[in-house]
Amino acid sequence: MKRIELYKKRSNDRAKVLAVFAIAFLLMPLCLTAQVTSSIDTTKIRIGEQITYKIQVEADTTDLVVFPEGQTFMPLEMIESYKIDTTKKDAKFKLIKSYGLTQFDSGSYMIPKQKIIIGTKTFFTDSLNVEVNTVAIDTTKQNLYDIKPMIEVEKASSNWWKYLLYILLPLALAAFLLYWFIWRKKPLTEEEEIAMLPPYHRAKLALQKLDERDYLQKAELKDYYSELTFIIRKYLDEKVYDRALESTTDELIDRLGLLRDANKIDLSTEDINNIETILKRADLVKFAKSAPDIELAKLDRNTVDVEIDQVREALPELTEEEKLLNQQYKEEQERKKKRKKVLLTVSASILILIATYVGFGLKYGFSYVTDSIVGNETKELLEGDWVRSDYGVPPIMISTPVVLERTEVQAIDSTQTVKHTAFSFGNIDTAFNIGVGTTRYQLKEGEDIDVDGAVEETIKLLENNGARNLLVKQEQFITPNAAEGLKVYGTGEFPSNVKDEYRSGEYVILIFVSDDKSVLQKIALIWNNQDDYADQIMDRVLESVELKKIEE
Repeated sequence: MKRIELYKKRSNDRAKVLAVFAIAFLLMPLCLTAQVTSSIDTTKIRIGEQITYKIQVEADTTDLVVFPEGQTFMPLEMIESYKIDTTKKDAKFKLIKSYGLTQFDSGSYMIPKQKIIIGTKTFFTDSLNVEVNTVAIDTTKQNLYDIKPMIEVEKASSNWWKYLLYILLPLALAAFLLYWFIWRKKPLTEEEEIAMLPPYHRAKLALQKLDERDYLQKAELKDYYSELTFIIRKYLDEKVYDRALESTTDELIDRLGLLRDANKIDLSTEDINNIETILKRADLVKFAKSAPDIELAKLDRNTVDVEIDQVREALPELTEEEKLLNQQYKEEQERKKKRKKVLLTVSASILILIATYVGFGLKYGFSYVTDSIVGNETKELLEGDWVRSDYGVPPIMISTPVVLERTEVQAIDSTQTVKHTAFSFGNIDTAFNIGVGTTRYQLKEGEDIDVDGAVEETIKLLENNGARNLLVKQEQFITPNAAEGLKVYGTGEFPSNVKDEYRSGEYVILIFVSDDKSVLQKIALIWNNQDDYADQIMDRVLESVELKKIEE
């Protein structure tokens, strides 16, 4: 009996000890979680009002405490992070970290659990519910005001004037060359001025020029008589007989006699004889059969001068019909000259344009020059002013030809998504399409975002929009600021802007998962790989992708 009682007593003692250990084990998590608490100053706010969210931590003075940073309170937005309030109690620190949160859409929201690291241990706060109500406005008491006038915003500077200058300078140079060599009234040379004189005045001037030469002083009678007879023959050729220059002396004299007999010219026999004598003497001098005296040569010069006057007087007056014909002839000549200038101008302009096109084509490529002249929308976007901006939270920084517009799209997994934002430009059937999206998931502890599922859903979305024959490849992608992600890329056939027709194209899908494993960031690029400008745009877009961390 004593042994049985002793055994029962020991069993009871052992049970008490186990009960104490069990209670201590159950209370241990409570003791640990008791170090971290969270609270909000109110559970109901109106749109745009601020909630003060506090996290209180008790830790040893030697422990390092790390509070949440950035936009970890989604769907609420953190608008301010306050400094840590620190107080010391015994051998512990009491730390209070406050955040200012808000929301601009009405509804019921849950502030997710926040992760706090104390030393080497990780703690989570409780999730808290917040109601965001609309603001009631009593229009009977609220004063109404006119719409404020528009504020003029200074337009961003553009380089259009440079391109205009590049066009105007060659045009101005070409116009100057055409004017200088074709249309400009060039100063006449002395020979041209003499040629424009009437035949009579030209003959008189030629006699004066002959006097200024020193043929007689040097006894160069052959040259002297050659010029002298040319003067009289030229005048007769222009005013009397149009073959006077090529006729022999006898032929010319016979023609003058016939014209006189036909009353075409009132020239006396003496005048004809004087002309004949001078011409025959000149023939003898030319063939070295005679060497007249210097004084005789001067006399012959004066005789030619007189006979030119006699021929002028002997010529009949022009009738009105002849004068009209002469005027019409002059006008026709002017028109011919003008037509010739126009033809030269057009020909020169075409040659300049062709030479310019060929020159720029050899330097920059003929397709590029043609697109610059005719116009190409993709080329204009490539060479225009690009925009570098942040999209979504956490932000995706990317450079694009135009600002991406917010779009409403279906999330990849609507059963898990808390909030989804998307921005895009273009469509699947345009030259190129750029899409940027951010999806925040409400996951249970231990769950991860299904990246492979996101890839499959995206490929399926492309196929639902008409893409076919997609070749899918994957590789790691690292941004310039060292953010790592997944790159899904390949080729395929995509709908074109012509109904029931397809074009070849390429696509790239970049997927990133945030550090807290709750946000999926995606960039989708689709473009026509037969468009060189679209290729260059997408290369530039891919090189610009960066992920930014939210700063407090």
